[in-house]
Amino acid sequence: MKQNVISWVEIPVVAMDRAKQFYESVFKFEIEVQQFNELLMGWFPYADGKAGASGSLVQYRDGYVPSDSRGPVVYFACEDVQEVLDRVEDAGGQIVQPKTLINEAIGFMGVFLDSEGNRIALHSTQ
Repeated sequence: MKQNVISWVEIPVVAMDRAKQFYESVFKFEIEVQQFNELLMGWFPYADGKAGASGSLVQYRDGYVPSDSRGPVVYFACEDVQEVLDRVEDAGGQIVQPKTLINEAIGFMGVFLDSEGNRIALHSTQ
C-alpha cells in the first residue's frame, strides 16, 4: 500500500459556531470555517508531509447527523490523552471513557462526547 487507507474524516455538527469553539478549546488549534456549496465546513489543521489524515466539522441541512452510538469512531492523536480529556467538560463535552491503557505497545485511549453529541476517541503513547 502506498498510503494509509483513511484520507479524510467529516464530523457532523448541528451548530458550527458551538462545535468550532468546542474543538478549538479542547485541542488548542484553530479551525477555518468556509462555505462549500451546501456544506458549511470547519477544517482541521493539516500538516503537509506528516503522517495521519485530516478532516473537518460539517454542518449540512440534511443527512449529517451527530451520534453517540452509531457509525465509525474517529480517534484523534494527541501527546497525552489525559491532558485533552481535562479540557472536555469545561468546553461543553462529556467524558465517556477515562484514560485507559490499551497495552504497553499501543498506549492509551479515552472517549468523549463533543458539544454536538458525537462520540470521539483519543490516542496517545503516554
